[in-house]
Amino acid sequence: MALKAMAGTRTPKIGHFVVEFATPGIGHILANAGCDFVLFDCEHSGFGFETVKAALRYFEAARLPAIVRVPSKEYHHIARAADMGAEGIMLPMVDDAAQARAILDCLKYTPQGRRGVALGIAHDAYSGGPVLEKLARANERTTLFCQIETAAGVENAFEIAAVDGVDCLWVGHFDLSAALGIPGEFRHPTFLEAIERVARACREHGKACGRLVPDVATGIDYWRRGFDFLCYSGDVWALQAAVRAGVEGIRAGIAAAEPARPEPAPAEPELKKGKSKKR
Repeated sequence: MALKAMAGTRTPKIGHFVVEFATPGIGHILANAGCDFVLFDCEHSGFGFETVKAALRYFEAARLPAIVRVPSKEYHHIARAADMGAEGIMLPMVDDAAQARAILDCLKYTPQGRRGVALGIAHDAYSGGPVLEKLARANERTTLFCQIETAAGVENAFEIAAVDGVDCLWVGHFDLSAALGIPGEFRHPTFLEAIERVARACREHGKACGRLVPDVATGIDYWRRGFDFLCYSGDVWALQAAVRAGVEGIRAGIAAAEPARPEPAPAEPELKKGKSKKR
């Protein structure tokens, strides 16, 4: 399913966060793990646009819709990621409706925005066709995820969700907790009140609601709170957890079996110098 269509439903969409492993097989690995989408990070990963362009082809090959989180609200970050074929664009720290409209101005072609026109390139599969139809299709395809991770973003959540063209409000939980003066305290009443306000804004305006969830229990909890885009963990932490579980399991098993381990056979005594074994 296309990302825009996903954002238009309230059914759960489960994905994964890629911050380290932009390998050729990553799209198929995640698609065959059952992911509905991938969130590809350029804010904290250090990935450059050459890597983004290659990774988007990997996701396309696996038919896995990709959201690219760009590092800033600058035009060249937004438009270039869209030109390279990102279905979804995620922006950090969106504080108000005016910022959301400015982002859309960079993301959408005329008449909805001022994005520089480039056709027959990656975003439209290097194809030809009538210009006005292609512009309209590109505008329909691009899907905007606004991150709510400041106190101002929470305060203005209803206004941001009301903007035509904003498809999803996405809570950046760590930054939001820090902005609220309670870093890492995700069960704090102030944090949970902010979460409820964002969820209500999405419900009122018919927009999707998302966040990164570190574990299964948090994912289920946030589904109950009204979140429908749930990005389960990230490549680094999922790999570490899986490897750690295996390594610790083997070590624990060895420790438990140590007394029963057979003793090695005694070494054959050394021959005295100048003598050899009889054959």
